[in-house]
Amino acid sequence: MVTKSLVTGGAGFIGAHLAKALLDRGHEVVVLDDLSGGFVDNVDPRAKFVAGSIVDAEAVDGLFRAESFDYVYHLAAYAAEGLSHFIKRFNYTNNVIGSVNLINASVNHGVKCFVFTSSIAVYGSGQVPMTEDLVPSPEDSYGIAKFSVERELAVTHDMFGLDYVIFRPHNVYGDMQNIGDKYRNVIGIFINQIMRGEPLSIFGDGEQSRAFSHVRDVVPVIADAPRTEGALREVFNIGADTPYTVNHLADVVRVAMGVPDHPIVHHPARREVKHAFSDHSKVRRVFGPPDSIDLAAGIQEMTDWAKEHGPRRTEKFSNIEIMRNLPPSWLE
Repeated sequence: MVTKSLVTGGAGFIGAHLAKALLDRGHEVVVLDDLSGGFVDNVDPRAKFVAGSIVDAEAVDGLFRAESFDYVYHLAAYAAEGLSHFIKRFNYTNNVIGSVNLINASVNHGVKCFVFTSSIAVYGSGQVPMTEDLVPSPEDSYGIAKFSVERELAVTHDMFGLDYVIFRPHNVYGDMQNIGDKYRNVIGIFINQIMRGEPLSIFGDGEQSRAFSHVRDVVPVIADAPRTEGALREVFNIGADTPYTVNHLADVVRVAMGVPDHPIVHHPARREVKHAFSDHSKVRRVFGPPDSIDLAAGIQEMTDWAKEHGPRRTEKFSNIEIMRNLPPSWLE
């Protein structure tokens, strides 16, 4: 019997790659996406595309009733850590209530496994390298939302038996990413700024560090999770091992784009975790060593793709709920 899987956010970046990986593995795939950050062109033509929002509980329940999913891969989210402070209601509605709608439907319609992409934002600061046994202490509304869904999955299993796997990816980049979003995904932001003839925007001194993960480093593991021995009801960090500063990243992107002297503007520092990278020994024990992609090679791939598709217009988020302390560059 063919496995039927739902991919929420499957018109977005990681979701589109995941849907393709599942189709290649023989799954029947339904993509649910409201196109707030994704594009229909990203959806593999072999998948069934449904335009809709996870916030719409009635529509979600109707979809589950009609399709009888075996697995749910939940990637739909608004993943902007810094901006989440200023859009709390939007953040919790989309990232918590929407997730709860999916969890409810999964219980009510007999889903076998719920795979959730959380974030290393749940850890907060001062805990590097981040390991899964650390006590989460998120410092932004996005991280709080992600951790609350993790806890909801744990108690839902205890009460109703819904199996789950949780992944905490970080700073994922690659082709099909929405480079027009100026609030998240720094590599895409840099590439888009160069193509638009704008200086690169760096908050603070640029010495904050992250480990940047190519999408092919994470998607195969997520796809295989429900059928991997030792994965059920576990939490895994997933992504690249080596952290780099934002200043170094800017240099790598400028070289890949062929403009090593492209100007940079430093904006006032914003409230964010200074250093964030995680340990991946647990995911290696269960899934085996990943095929890791070098940062320079991965960025070269992404810049080649971006040049083919051209720059995207950057839209200002229209529903800011708190203006106080909002970085001035986000008002432009």
